[in-house]
Amino acid sequence: MLLRYFYDEKLAHASYMVGCQQLGEAVIVDPMRNIEPYIEVAEKEGMKIVGALETHIHADFVSGSRELVDRFDVTMYVSDEGDKDWKYENLDGVKHQLLKDGDKFTLGMLTFETMYTPGHTPESISFLLTDGAAADEPMGIFTGDFVFVGDIVRPDLLEKAAGVTQTAEPGARDMYQSVKRFKDLPDYLQVWPAHGAGSACGKALGAVPSSTVGYEKQFGWAMKIEDEQAFVDELLDGQPEPPYYFAVMKHVNKVGAELIKNLPEVKAITSADEISKLVAEGKQVIDTRANTSFAERHIKGTLNIPFNNSVTNWMGWVVNYEEPLYLLTNPADLDELLIALRSIGIDNVVGYADAEKIVAEATDIDAYENITPAEANELLANDNVAMLDVRNLTEYEAGNVDGSQHIMVGTLKNRFDEVPADKKLLVLCQSGGRSAIATAILKANGFDDVLNVSGGYNNWQVEVKA
Repeated sequence: MLLRYFYDEKLAHASYMVGCQQLGEAVIVDPMRNIEPYIEVAEKEGMKIVGALETHIHADFVSGSRELVDRFDVTMYVSDEGDKDWKYENLDGVKHQLLKDGDKFTLGMLTFETMYTPGHTPESISFLLTDGAAADEPMGIFTGDFVFVGDIVRPDLLEKAAGVTQTAEPGARDMYQSVKRFKDLPDYLQVWPAHGAGSACGKALGAVPSSTVGYEKQFGWAMKIEDEQAFVDELLDGQPEPPYYFAVMKHVNKVGAELIKNLPEVKAITSADEISKLVAEGKQVIDTRANTSFAERHIKGTLNIPFNNSVTNWMGWVVNYEEPLYLLTNPADLDELLIALRSIGIDNVVGYADAEKIVAEATDIDAYENITPAEANELLANDNVAMLDVRNLTEYEAGNVDGSQHIMVGTLKNRFDEVPADKKLLVLCQSGGRSAIATAILKANGFDDVLNVSGGYNNWQVEVKA
């Protein structure tokens, strides 16, 4: 048997290739949209990709199943659980197998058994894997968005992200029953989840790529709670805010994403005046340079989301999916940046420019100042100064600056009416990165007197509270 692990750090998403070496065929479990890494490994190992397995309709990335169908005419193995609102659409003309609890299918000597594990979503399933060449019992389970290392998936995304009201608590109770079934599995079973640390699909995901049933039963916080109501209360408490794009992903993965080969061409822009004109017309222009460079000099009205491992998360919060997007970036990073954006369905990227060159040539420029927590504290003595804390609510509630106002950075674009327009604004997060994004958003939307508190609340506790 062949088992290969693939991990997208920007999405904290894990996918897997499982192959029967005797047959020379392989399937991909919860594939990402960029299928090139699978193709590379398959060619190296002499495998033909014949199937794509999905544990559920994903909310945090675009599934690559349809890319695999287009390239290799694979069979899609998808859930047939849940009610009519949670069925896959547009499967006509696509080879597929609908799965319910207990259903099995084979790949040479390998057997996959479906286990219905609702809670995260009504259609969620897991896959037990048996290697018939070595044993007649399963060796592991692909849990998708069900059991993670040290955590279990959140059940509130349908309500918070997709707007399906009154589903969080019923989902938590479904999860309680699913966890009971999980705890009945043999301790030796390996656990292969679809996400790791950094994913918004849970609140305490570990950074280790895999676990075992026995380890999770012994040390997983959710496994230790026997009382159902206590389990529900703890599971729903303290979950992070879900990015806005999660609602878009649910729809995209349900009806089927556009193929990458059909997306619009991304054209090069060489004129700073053209970028300034686009901004003046209200177009989305995002500068992906480091926030320190953006703070020193940027084209007035542009936003700033640095190209790092958090780029997909913040793009998913900030970008309007229905409008064209223009990028200011390092041309050498463009291909990787497009892969990241397309992984969350930001497909309407129509233009890009060399950020350093364009910004250096531009005349319609702006900047903002970074200040220390000690300097911020001195400014707060003035009545015409306000502090905006843009961290997650759980972080804010754990400790904050007296008198600060909380607006999580991802929600800021929809809450400008709550921001004091007649005061100097000091923007704070935990370490300074998110507040820099928020500062750029505020500056681009008419709040001119804005300062970013570098080092954030971490440094505040050292410089001021101490």
